[in-house]
Amino acid sequence: MACGLGLEGARVLVTASTRGIGGGIARVLLECGARVVINGRSVEGVRRALGGLSGFEGRVHGVAADLSVEGEAERLVREAVRVLGGLDALVYVPPPVPGGRFLSLGMRLWRLSYRLLIEAAVEAVSASYPHLVESGNPSITFITSIAAWEPLPEIATSSVLRPGLHAMTILLARELGPDGIRVNAVIPGYIETDRLRQVAEARAREKGTSVGEELRKMAEGVPLGRLGLPGDIGWLVAFLASPRASYITGALIPVSGGLHSSVH
Repeated sequence: MACGLGLEGARVLVTASTRGIGGGIARVLLECGARVVINGRSVEGVRRALGGLSGFEGRVHGVAADLSVEGEAERLVREAVRVLGGLDALVYVPPPVPGGRFLSLGMRLWRLSYRLLIEAAVEAVSASYPHLVESGNPSITFITSIAAWEPLPEIATSSVLRPGLHAMTILLARELGPDGIRVNAVIPGYIETDRLRQVAEARAREKGTSVGEELRKMAEGVPLGRLGLPGDIGWLVAFLASPRASYITGALIPVSGGLHSSVH
């Protein structure tokens, strides 16, 4: 199946993609004809995700790699390149980081969050670079969060560290532009995922309300009046990875139903 974006046969690695936003991105890319390597921490999680992608056999592959471990992001890239025969696009979706308010988190959790949000991203980009420069349409897309623009107290580490991915996007866009590698960031708003439900659960505990009520409040606060879906992120990522976006780089683009309407 093709979607008119010119992604047929494109070789794409999507990290943290067995479910949630990463899973939605991988599915859209596959629907557009790309060849995709999905990634999760456990072999069983990857196996389950592959089972849910029937119809894309031969174009989707899975690699288990725990990105919290030093060297695993590099190994993941090597495996993806081996399976795909090269690499045209890296989509770095950070694995879930610990939730909680600032003072409730010990240094171990702060270090883990730094590893997942910054270190593993640097490792993945560095390992991908030699292969991307050989592509005719190379790109890197980071998935961040509106928490980078408006900190959410329930996810303190994410709120503090995700702006680093924005800075990384801009720096890499300038540094890699001469190589033809485009680098952008997609900034999801309230997307229906397990992670958003965890935020709603934390708010419900603090306020003595229900998870459903907190999710409803989130949706009501969005100008479009609803929560987003993983596929809403996936279609923008697919466009940014496609030749149609050949002059877009260094952009920080929100997909938030109007919660944040500016592009930086």
